[in-house]
Amino acid sequence: MIAPRRFLPSIPSLLALEAVDRLGSASAAAEELSLTQSAISRQLKSMEEQLGVDLIQRSQMRLHLTPAAKEYVQVARTALNQLAQASLKLKANPTGGSLNLSILPAFGMHWLAPRLQDFARRHPEVTVNLNTRLRPFDFESERFDAAIHFGQRDWAGVNYLPIMREDVLPVCSPELLPDDADDIDWLTTAPLLHLETRPDAWERWFAAQGRMVSGIHGMLFDQFSTMGQATIHGLGVALLPSYLIEADLAAGRLVPAWHGPGVSLGNFYLVWPQSRAESEPLRSFRTWLQGQIDKAVVS
Repeated sequence: MIAPRRFLPSIPSLLALEAVDRLGSASAAAEELSLTQSAISRQLKSMEEQLGVDLIQRSQMRLHLTPAAKEYVQVARTALNQLAQASLKLKANPTGGSLNLSILPAFGMHWLAPRLQDFARRHPEVTVNLNTRLRPFDFESERFDAAIHFGQRDWAGVNYLPIMREDVLPVCSPELLPDDADDIDWLTTAPLLHLETRPDAWERWFAAQGRMVSGIHGMLFDQFSTMGQATIHGLGVALLPSYLIEADLAAGRLVPAWHGPGVSLGNFYLVWPQSRAESEPLRSFRTWLQGQIDKAVVS
């Protein structure tokens, strides 16, 4: 049940309070909200009377929220943002629902995006909105319904749907490959390229080959796409997912830097918060994704 109306100030009052807190004056809040200063003052006074507490401290030409009001406006700001996002979702798809999905750039571009047309055909009532996040986040403060996660089951408070295991290969440009490439030692002195979100990838790869190597340095990249291009152009050796480099290997733009056993550094998962009821768009997407996973296993 929603709280009694006496505990629910009007949206104009909440907007006035939020703007005064952020901008520090009634005049600035009035300009942003296209109101007069007196209208802002009336909104604040009305809220104080409704809630029965003082919200504003006045000092010279600036307005400051009381400590209690500061805490209150943080919650109000989150609620206003959530309401605005809900309105945008409704406007974008008035006949159905929407799914806000956080993706990882390389996986989203090369694995998920080519398959989304099938989901759109099967579920025209659902609008999928994609945005990039490179690391786990707090679902309570972000507007996402679900996310693509890589690594282990180390994201607290979420449900997991395993999608696929990622195998990585050490690759380089043909020009960088030495004559003694059959000796793994050449990689310990080669220029090794690194991904920001996987700082220990090379150490783990060497360990899987039975070699303990530490203190590895080299160029750092934030995405596989730029690291892959740097590898093609001879800047170093990179650990790249096999699903990303099939075409480059086939075309000879990249070659294996070592022919040892394959190594997996983690898995891809669909994750969604345990604290929320599963929406119908998310349920449709999860069911469809499970079908894509099953299809990939069979093939």
